[in-house]
Order: sequence, then C-alpha cells, then structure tokens
Amino acid sequence: MSTPVVDVPESPAELTRSPSLGEYFRSYLDRVRGGDIGSLPAVFGLIVLVIVFSILRPVFFSAGNFANLLTQGAPITVIAMGLVFVLLLGEIDLSAGFTSGVCAAVLATVLTDWGWSWPLGIGAALLTGLVIGTAMGTLVARVGIPSFVVTLAAFLAFQGTVLLIIGEGGNVAIRDSVVLAVENKNVPPLWGWVLWAVSIGGYAALVLLQAQRRRAKGLSAEPLAVLAVKVGGLALLTAIAVYVLNLERSRNALVISLKGIPWVVPIILVLLVVLSFVLGRTAYGRHVYATGGNAEAARRAGIKVPNIRTSVFMVCSTMAAVGGIIAASRANSVDPNAGGSTTLLYAVGAAVIGGTSLFGGKGKVRDAIIGGAVIAVIDNGMGLLGYGSGIKYIVTGLVLLLAASVDALARKRAHATGRA
Repeated sequence: MSTPVVDVPESPAELTRSPSLGEYFRSYLDRVRGGDIGSLPAVFGLIVLVIVFSILRPVFFSAGNFANLLTQGAPITVIAMGLVFVLLLGEIDLSAGFTSGVCAAVLATVLTDWGWSWPLGIGAALLTGLVIGTAMGTLVARVGIPSFVVTLAAFLAFQGTVLLIIGEGGNVAIRDSVVLAVENKNVPPLWGWVLWAVSIGGYAALVLLQAQRRRAKGLSAEPLAVLAVKVGGLALLTAIAVYVLNLERSRNALVISLKGIPWVVPIILVLLVVLSFVLGRTAYGRHVYATGGNAEAARRAGIKVPNIRTSVFMVCSTMAAVGGIIAASRANSVDPNAGGSTTLLYAVGAAVIGGTSLFGGKGKVRDAIIGGAVIAVIDNGMGLLGYGSGIKYIVTGLVLLLAASVDALARKRAHATGRA
C-alpha cells in the first residue's frame, strides 16, 4: 500500500519572502508566454521606430523636433486616455473626435465672442463634455442602444454642431494668453528639473510603499533589484528628455528663446497620475475592470453595471473636452473641421496600439501614452522623410491592424493557458 503524499503548508516566511531576481523574471516570461503581454509590443515598436527615423533623418531626435513630437501628439493622447475607460467595457465611442471639436468651439466662442475669463471658458468646455458623455452613456446603459449606433449618430450630429457654432468657412481665434500657453509656452528649465525630481521621487516612494504593503499582508512583492531597475531606468530616460528639452531650440535666441518642457507635458502627467489612481486604486476602478471582464458576474456581485457603463462615457467625453482645449491652444484658433479628419481614428489607434484590449477588461491609462507616442512618431518621422498623407495613413492603419491582431492572439493564448 503506497503512502499518500501530503502537501506541507509553506511557512509564513516562505509566503512573505520576495522572489529572487531569477524567479521574478522566470515568472514574468511565463506570463508573457501565457498571453499577458500588456504594452510590451508597443514599447518595442516605439524603440524600433525611434531608432529607424533617427538613422534615416538625424534631425528627428533634435531638441526642436522632440518638443514638437510632444505637443503634436498631446491632443490625441489625451482623448485616447478617455477612450481607454470605454474600451475597458468592450464599448466604443466614435464621437470622441467631434466631441472635442464641439467643446473647443464652445471654449473659443465664450472666450472670444462673449469675453469670458479663461477659468469660465475652460469650465464651460469641460461641462459641455460631461453633459455629452452623460447623455450618450444614458442611451447606452439605460435605453439599451448599442454604443456603436449612439456614438455614430453623435459623430454626425456633432460635426454639424461645430459648423453651427463656428459657421461654415469661419474661424474663431483664441487670444487668451493662459489657454495659448498650454501648447505654446514652456516650463522654465530650473522648474523642469524640479518637476523631474518630484516626479521620480514620488514614483520611487509609491513603488516602495506598495511593495512594503504587499509584504505586510503576506503577499509576495517584486525584488528590490527590480524596483531599483524600474526607478533608475525611468529616472535616466526622463532626465535625458528634460536635458534635451532644456536646450535652446530657437534659431535666433537673441529675439526669442525656446527652452524648457512644454506646459502640456506636466498637464498630461497630472492626468495620467489621477486617472491611473482612479483605475488602479479605487473601488470604482475595480468595478470598471470587473464589468469589462464579465458584466453578468459583476451584476451578481452587486456592482451597479448601468452606472459604471454611463460613467465611462462621461469620463471619455470629459477627456475629449480636455483634448479639444489642447488642440485649440496648439492651433491658436478653432475652425469648422475641429475634431475631424484623423482625430478619432488616431485616438482609438493610440489606445489599442498601446495595449488596451478591444474585447474589454484589459488595459491601463498609460497605454494611451505609449500608443499616442507611436502614432506621433510615425506621423512626424514619415513627414520628415517626405512621405505624403496617403503613405502615413496606410502605415498607421497597418500598425493598428497589427496591434489588434496581437491582442486577439494574446487573448487566445491566455484562454488556452487558463490565464484569461
């Protein structure tokens, strides 16, 4: 008669100890093989694109072009950050581009034609976005109309709304210095280094505190060596970026000096921190992921699914309003095409390319930042190489298709390995 094998429980010390560096990387590779790839393909793609364009056109990585990349991609990135919330539920918002245009038109009208101050103008634009999101979310969550239909109707209606506000062939100039500074002014170089130090210090404190709390609860945490590599790598990359941006970018510094981080960068950084905290550290964020993963299971768990579905459209449209404000600042005006052209396609592309799943339940706000960088690099780099809009659209479309294919394959792999 064979002796039964009895599993001996691990000791508390074994449960709470941090994995070794080798164990951590083996575990990470297992997750990647199992389909949990996150934004890894986008990061690799971004690195390859930057290297290729820097070799083909050395001016690509100049201080002036680097600053232009950040300001050029800012409106798309911000709109994509809002779209992440909608995509997490497996929904879509086809009106996000023209929502940003409507909000920008409201901003320009109340500032220029009505003489409002910038706080009231920005407040009016944000409130417009919030109302739009509430209306669309209600139609989707309460009435039961598919989000594709609701937002497609809004796409058409808001295009006409911008025309009515601005007027066909019209143009409303932005003259408010504060609004214009968002995309056209820079943080003083010294304050740029202060911002860098505060950001890196805050990030280091956050990851260390998180690891400490996990150990205190008896959970395994990342090895200190991994945390050091994360913090050190981020500190080095951002320090290089700050240094490059603090270089003089003006061709005639005696007339006008162009140095420092564009103001839009710390604005996006604040939005990233706030929205990441909401998704990753609050009950609301857990409810969003739960609803996106399995709406019926979330409902049975007591989550008010209609409220969650309505709220993500509210967040998306409000972020579209912020994107519209940034776009208006960059253009110094608002015209009837505001929010049109490739705005929506690039914003959705940024979220998906960055790693947010089209099937719902998987994605982070930082995906929009990474995907937005990929879109901006493709658009900017191919422009420097002399390619026209046709080639840019084709390449961007292929990159988006590749990202969606990777997402689908990773999802199949996750199901096959039981990690879904």
